[in-house]
Amino acid sequence: MDWQEQYHSKHGAIQEAYHVFIKSGLDLFKDQELSILEIGFGTGLNAFITLIEYEKRNLQVNYTGVEAYPVSAEELDQLNYLEELESLSRKDDFDLMHAASWGQEIEITSNFKLTKQQKLFKEIDDINTFDLVYFDAFGARVQPELWTVEIFQIMFNAMKSGGILVTYAAKGSVRRAMLEVGFRVEKLPGPPGKREMLRAKKQ
Repeated sequence: MDWQEQYHSKHGAIQEAYHVFIKSGLDLFKDQELSILEIGFGTGLNAFITLIEYEKRNLQVNYTGVEAYPVSAEELDQLNYLEELESLSRKDDFDLMHAASWGQEIEITSNFKLTKQQKLFKEIDDINTFDLVYFDAFGARVQPELWTVEIFQIMFNAMKSGGILVTYAAKGSVRRAMLEVGFRVEKLPGPPGKREMLRAKKQ
């Protein structure tokens, strides 16, 4: 599927992922079982970085990645995330993430379970399930229908009380949609190349 949009910021996919999803999201949790929902599984970068980082925080992770249009094997072959992350020793884990069948839970490590779901974001029907949401959909310029009150209501419903949603986006329309469904929203400094990002909490 070609949305004429890069999967990640031109300023660096890895730097952006660490800033938005790890520093502003995962770092809020430690010493617990954690259920994560990723909106836009894409290349699997956010899942793989979470796999690298979760043990440092003594977490047991149940990770669900939703993607309507999976990345092709050819596109995956062009990635150099393992080298950039200096994680060649985790190649088997990275390959297992991508080889995993859609719709089935798979154990990547003893404390990291992954379920990939191929469906539209509007088809998510979980209730009070997730502690943390990585909202990494393509931008509103390309797919405005993914940044609406309807979608954020689905996110709100899917999250546990006290749950956190983080996204690289900072548009006023996105913030207003989050507020409308009941999130408490804060602006945070953005990753390189972006002035701000948003973090939302379900009270």
